[in-house]
Amino acid sequence: MNTKEIKLFIDSQPVFKAVAEVANSMNVEAFAIGGYVRDLFLDRDSKDLDIVVSDKGLEFAEQLSKKLDATEVHMFKNFGTAQLIFGDLEIEIVGARKESYRANSRNPEVQSGTLKEDRERRDFTINALSISLNRASFGEVIDPFDGLKDLEEGRIITPLDPTTTYSDDPLRMLRAIRFATQLNFKIEKGSLEAIQSQRDRIKIISQERITDELNKIILSPKPSIGFKLLFNTGLLQLIFPKMVELHGVDTINGLSHKDNFYHTLQVLDNVADRSPDLWLRWGAILHDIAKPDTKRFDKKHGWTFHGHEDRGAKMVPKLFKQLKLPLDNKMRFVQKMVKLHLRPIALSGDHVSDSGVRRLVFDAGEDLEALMILCESDITSKNERKVVRFLQNFERVRTKCHEVEEKDKLRNWEPPIGGQEIMDIFELHPGREVGVLKTAIREAILDGKIDNNYDDAYGYLLALAYDMGLHPKKTT
Repeated sequence: MNTKEIKLFIDSQPVFKAVAEVANSMNVEAFAIGGYVRDLFLDRDSKDLDIVVSDKGLEFAEQLSKKLDATEVHMFKNFGTAQLIFGDLEIEIVGARKESYRANSRNPEVQSGTLKEDRERRDFTINALSISLNRASFGEVIDPFDGLKDLEEGRIITPLDPTTTYSDDPLRMLRAIRFATQLNFKIEKGSLEAIQSQRDRIKIISQERITDELNKIILSPKPSIGFKLLFNTGLLQLIFPKMVELHGVDTINGLSHKDNFYHTLQVLDNVADRSPDLWLRWGAILHDIAKPDTKRFDKKHGWTFHGHEDRGAKMVPKLFKQLKLPLDNKMRFVQKMVKLHLRPIALSGDHVSDSGVRRLVFDAGEDLEALMILCESDITSKNERKVVRFLQNFERVRTKCHEVEEKDKLRNWEPPIGGQEIMDIFELHPGREVGVLKTAIREAILDGKIDNNYDDAYGYLLALAYDMGLHPKKTT
């Protein structure tokens, strides 16, 4: 939008008219400011609205809530802020303030300030833009730091000295990289140099806040932009050193392996083109994470990374714990992606066995399509003909998986005879023998030794049990 279009938009929205009426009745000034205003100019959807008022911020929030018949106001008196919900908008009200910082903390000491001081404390010029919600100047855009020009030129720059800005609140370094990634903007040279010089300050930021910004970078249209900036500024080495170990190329006897760091970023971008799923994107980031630990040079075969998928899967829980990522089904999904990411490749040849496909369908379960997306994204060759051939092969695997699934119904499948029935048949208590028999039936069906039906499974069970010295109980 341009400034004229924005004024028309502001005029049409009840929430802004309500803010203006409350501001007039309380004799204070009020402005929309920050990301909501920035996103209006960029035609981006935003559900977070920040309102700054010249005085009486908490009282203003109470009056606005009544005016809008919005949700109950949540007060944060230590920071002089309040939040309420109106429709799909989350509105934050804050009194104009200035901030000062201690060297060992990013939490500011907050004092009442002027509207000028409030704009100066903003992280970037594009986030210091504001719109007047006062009767005399309703809808006018205030741009004290040429933020509109920076929006037009696609530039991230701080309103004040960048070294001080990033040192005061080191999280702003990650925010700069996040905005550059989300908006495909360039970070201004002095600001980029300040991030490099202040990178060690990131150590005072909690892991939860770091990971929150990292996830927003990963969810961007092209996440590699952010990871390259993190790497080049030295931040990635501090916040995710294990990923940095992927970087670099070794050469022995004229034989080199690819740079697995940049390969991983390409896979991540490929997944981002195919899926919005955050956890599948984490699967892309970690799919080769164990390659540095499994890298070997063999005179006959050159560079190998045998077992990196199994080693990588075992590393996932520890990495998730370090990064304060959820240790639930999301983690287990990523672990599955890492463990299985080579399996479809092994099945993409001309002759694909039913048993191999059957086992893949069973092991991947409901996540088969996600796994196929990851495997397709893992093709990063510059040889277009080779890429086309691999994609065609994967399509053949997809078709075969569909055929096997239709025939055997293996997703969320359980063998025809379960553990309880085995115990009943042989009068066994829970233990190793029951597990051995149950697993043997499952493996026999997956390998195609027997068909997936009760009679075949029962006959196979009796034969196995006989070899183990077990006999079914007598029936009357």
